[in-house]
Amino acid sequence: EVQLQASGGGLVQAGGSLNLSCAVSGLNLDDYAIGWFRQAPGKKREGVSCMSTQYDRTYYSDSVKGRFTISSDNAKNTMFLQMNSVKPEDTAVYYCALGNHSPIISMCQVPYEPVARWGQGTQVTVSS
Repeated sequence: EVQLQASGGGLVQAGGSLNLSCAVSGLNLDDYAIGWFRQAPGKKREGVSCMSTQYDRTYYSDSVKGRFTISSDNAKNTMFLQMNSVKPEDTAVYYCALGNHSPIISMCQVPYEPVARWGQGTQVTVSS
């Protein structure tokens, strides 16, 4: 059974840091592009960051560029999102995801290729 188990969310003050993790079981992480998405109340789910190790490509949305870092430890089948200098507008439920490798990280960008696997969400709340 394939499972993506996200953790690391919580309440943090603006300017602080959080490190989200997503432990993957039932498949090999390096066979997939990885991504983190978020959904704030009343808003659409958006791609925050995606990475394809096969093509050595990384994508960050403009709103998090320079503050968030996506990474993975394929030996541990775990992916991460390091969130620094967080802002109240980063408040959302964060989801980890797997998709097909592509040179344009199409899971996060046009043509927005469908996500193959979703993890359950983890709540991040940033207080001002």
